Amino acid sequence: MQDKINDLRSRQEQAINAGSPRSVERHKSKGKMLARERIEYLCDPGSFHELDMLARHRAHAAGLEERPYTDGVITGWGTIEGRKVFLFSQDFTVFGGALGEVFAEKIHKLMDLALKVGAPVVGLNDGAGARIQEGVVSLASYGGIFHRNVQASGVIPQISVILGPCAGGAVYSPAMTDFIFMVRESSHMFITGPDVVKTVTGEDVTLEELGGAMSHASKSGVATFVSPDEQSCLDDVRFLLSFLPQNNLEEAPSVDSSDDPARLCESLRDILPESPNQPYDMKKVIKEVVDDGEFFEYFPHWAKSIVCGFSRVDGMTVGVVGNQPMAFAGVLDIESSEKAARFVRTCDAFNIPLLTFVDVPGFLPGVNQEHEGIIRHGAKLLYAFCEATVPRIQIITRKAYGGAYVVMNSKSIGADLAYAWPTAELAVMGPQGAVEIVYKRELQQAADPVARRAELVADYTEKYANPYSAAERGYVDDVIDPADTRVKVIAGLRMLQTKREELPRRKHGNMPL
Repeated sequence: MQDKINDLRSRQEQAINAGSPRSVERHKSKGKMLARERIEYLCDPGSFHELDMLARHRAHAAGLEERPYTDGVITGWGTIEGRKVFLFSQDFTVFGGALGEVFAEKIHKLMDLALKVGAPVVGLNDGAGARIQEGVVSLASYGGIFHRNVQASGVIPQISVILGPCAGGAVYSPAMTDFIFMVRESSHMFITGPDVVKTVTGEDVTLEELGGAMSHASKSGVATFVSPDEQSCLDDVRFLLSFLPQNNLEEAPSVDSSDDPARLCESLRDILPESPNQPYDMKKVIKEVVDDGEFFEYFPHWAKSIVCGFSRVDGMTVGVVGNQPMAFAGVLDIESSEKAARFVRTCDAFNIPLLTFVDVPGFLPGVNQEHEGIIRHGAKLLYAFCEATVPRIQIITRKAYGGAYVVMNSKSIGADLAYAWPTAELAVMGPQGAVEIVYKRELQQAADPVARRAELVADYTEKYANPYSAAERGYVDDVIDPADTRVKVIAGLRMLQTKREELPRRKHGNMPL
């Protein structure tokens, strides 16, 4: 028996050190952690249980003489803060982390198991794409991963962490997961690399410009979160998981909060500028209302005219959406509509209540926006809110104009509770624009059009640019002192904890994609 055990130990040792010393040294010289080190850092100490450690490829005909154990990917399950999670970590020191048949089978098995038991999947991606020697088998194997990504979507949280190259067809699995993390300078995602782009289009572009972390975080809207290094990236993954339930049948986690639920937010009484055309930082409003000012922002570098992120109120996880007056006056455009729609659907899938702060002057006007499809993209956010069945609370701080107000989780599209500050302006459009349209002829005929316009604007503002006509009709449930915002939100969320709402039976709706 001892000989058998010694043989087993030898094989396990080979699996643990599957990459050649040269490959390991080259990998570490780039300042990167090894695949196993990443798992050990991410999981609770001693909690990781490996699967398929002794798996090896069987592509003998492809000319692959070497048959290292693990086949270039480490799979298994462990715990993060005591909660079960499934992980795979691609090993760049073995075949450059390229995916072959056995490599993919290990991931298929892991994803099937995660779906059965209802626990998140975290993929640590650091690989060269499809294993060319295995040809079409590699491509079909990718298909198996993509199919499972879709089956698991909205059932268990799926997180992709890009810690190296991710190119070609390999990018589509992360693209279908719920969150993508990238690291500055060392993470790259692209369909075709700089050389191919140069050959086909003649464009000169660096690897970082084409598919680097900040390019995808600020321009393409692919990277949800960006970190300066691998350790802080993995720390952020742990933090994100603290807000998410294990699966779609569980409630989002709650914690004991030290922040007084009866705390007044007195600073909110003075946060709005005197002029309604001056900006203020909506993030300051959010951080004042939530527990301990803690706010984990979603896509912080992209579509900045809307702010989304995870927080806690009275210890309860909430998803927060707010217009950001500091960026383009908080207008809704194509990118901000898409960003918020994606976030709302993610929260709804995982039973996370939605808290919406509204200060929106409208949709962004312009030929480019119209031709690029602002109607279709704006409808995505409208669809997402209409479809959401989680508890939904709206707070109107200032401007709530036109269709953009309706889209921002208004009472008419299903918000459970809608509150307005006394500074709220609910109207079809702003006073200046309304006066120009309604009193156009009168202004043309006026002896002093400037003075008359000022009178009409003041009159319109007094009559319509306030929350009281909406309160009279029940479009807002109450007009509240800004200092009471936190207290009202907590009371509302406590009341809504038992909310039950069923959508009509159907295969699926037809979202305006």
